[in-house]
Amino acid sequence: MTVTLLLVSLAPALFGPALAAEEPSGCDRFKWNIEHERVALTAPDRAKLTSGTELAAVPSTGMILALRTPSEAGLPSPPERAPKEGTFAGFASFKATPKAGIYTISLSAGAWVDVVQDGHVLKPKGFSGATDCEGIRKTMKYDLAAAPFVLQISGAREDSISIAILPSE
Repeated sequence: MTVTLLLVSLAPALFGPALAAEEPSGCDRFKWNIEHERVALTAPDRAKLTSGTELAAVPSTGMILALRTPSEAGLPSPPERAPKEGTFAGFASFKATPKAGIYTISLSAGAWVDVVQDGHVLKPKGFSGATDCEGIRKTMKYDLAAAPFVLQISGAREDSISIAILPSE
């Protein structure tokens, strides 16, 4: 009985790290092909935006968004996940998508994403992420209407992030 009790009490310490869900590692670990997104996120001609920029349309290549502290970012909507201390946030507004449909929104680094359209925070239709893949950290699929929307980034560890918004293949 005491041996069983000892094993049960030690199990979390001995096996906890092994049982914890580890994030996938490597570019081949994404749920869908991310090469198009990776190219856009690392392209030398990425548009450089400051937080609060309003664009007439979604750029066909990636963007680099300069971020600020959450208190300085002036996000139009409160993020669904409160940013941690010492992180950065920012947003860009788009007057419209070229056409309604499924779009991938991909980031070069870890951060929280809120897509706000018609006053509602959209939920992603799909999510995939992996560590140790140069140029891309996460990608999400959103069903966007051909209408204005706001992309909010929060919880980023660096003061800038590459973003790509592309029609889903």
